Amino acid sequence: MALRGNKGEWSEIYTLLKLLGEGKVYAGDQELNKIQDLFYPIIMILRQEKDGEYNYNRQEKDVVILTPLGEELLRVPASIFVAEAETLLKNIESGDSSFSIPQTEEFMTRIYCQSLKAKSSDKTDIRIVLHDRRTNINSEMGFSIKSQLGGDSTLLNASKATNFKFKLVGQRLSDDDIYTINAINPKRNKVIERVKAIKSRGVVFVFDKIDNSTFQNNLIMLDGDLPKIMANLLLEQLNTGISTLKDLVENISKTNPLKYEADEVLPFYTYKVKHLLTSTALGLMPATSWSGKYDANGGYLVVKRDGEILCYHFYDRNRFEDYLFSNAYLERASTSRHEYASIVKESDGSLSFKLNLQIRLK
Repeated sequence: MALRGNKGEWSEIYTLLKLLGEGKVYAGDQELNKIQDLFYPIIMILRQEKDGEYNYNRQEKDVVILTPLGEELLRVPASIFVAEAETLLKNIESGDSSFSIPQTEEFMTRIYCQSLKAKSSDKTDIRIVLHDRRTNINSEMGFSIKSQLGGDSTLLNASKATNFKFKLVGQRLSDDDIYTINAINPKRNKVIERVKAIKSRGVVFVFDKIDNSTFQNNLIMLDGDLPKIMANLLLEQLNTGISTLKDLVENISKTNPLKYEADEVLPFYTYKVKHLLTSTALGLMPATSWSGKYDANGGYLVVKRDGEILCYHFYDRNRFEDYLFSNAYLERASTSRHEYASIVKESDGSLSFKLNLQIRLK
């Protein structure tokens, strides 16, 4: 049966082939530009398949496929990997929602690669032994792959666990008001229109809690202020129409909703949001209790729209965080799937309204 996958899934195979073919990966800056004088030589890529582990050793002109015990299975010129990567890129660019690529699948079979996605239970998509030219050390690292070939990738997936609950206070809403507002259902901007209708009646949104206690505890473990900060960012997005996190953080720092006592409060909000983005990128998942351990301990590999691959190595933490902060934005997910954006009357008669948090990368 032919392998089928979407553009993001085929991008993982593209990354494998291109890195092995070129033998190195360049670092990127926060604007997704290649840093010409900073690159990491590829020593080996380790891949877990259904029938065991295979090590793809990058030598001068060849890729040598080995068993974990060092037994050589196959030797292929690196130039063939480059050519196969170029062919795969063209097929990904012309592909639809889910598709097969027979030529690439044939080559995958030849090199003992049996599936589109390497076996993994965490955020690691590819395991690479990189050489750090500054320290002269080879280190095995787990990287998450984010591909622009299939559109913007998700950093924090929307779910019922990412619902933020607000109390509606101030002016009282009648049952007719509640029915009218909940019935607002335009083709676009339903959440914005409902929030506008609520505010037009003199009602104020006051953050109560995150629906999922596990996600709330994960955020509190990172920083006790993060639940309130993210709640304010969600409201600010609806108030202004701005979606980029960097701009939203600058906006709320002007009103300083958490009342930090400092001459310059922007660094407070920026640092805390960067901490969340980094933790989410490398290990934190909303509905799973997090220990603070990073799964993708190497960082990110970004497949750009032109096929170039850039490395955001966690060792260069400032550059990695700047990339995330400069490219992250809030997106509204499905209201029906995640059950938010409707006024709910609680058992004590109070009213509540939920907003959902989803973060994507440009």
